[in-house]
Amino acid sequence: MIEHIVLLKLKSDTTEEQIQALTDALLKMGEEIPGIEDISAGMNNSPEGKNHDFTYGFIVRFRDEAARDAYLPHPVHRQVAGEYLRPIVDDVLVFDYTHTSA
Repeated sequence: MIEHIVLLKLKSDTTEEQIQALTDALLKMGEEIPGIEDISAGMNNSPEGKNHDFTYGFIVRFRDEAARDAYLPHPVHRQVAGEYLRPIVDDVLVFDYTHTSA
């Protein structure tokens, strides 16, 4: 399984409605893009103060690397990024890894 972690620095004028629209669009991707096992998203609520101004994040769990690689150019992913994500984001951090467990 591939964990695809995305952290966003939202623009200061981002509204709650825009955040909710992004969250809804992200969660819907799981129904529309093959190979997605799970998606979760939300605002930072860590008390540690180490988020470096990244205020929103989401994780997409893919069946395997091939599913992740097919997701990147997928039209639904591109539409969500273009319509909901890019207009409200100042910076993005992406980190992928292969899930291992004990």
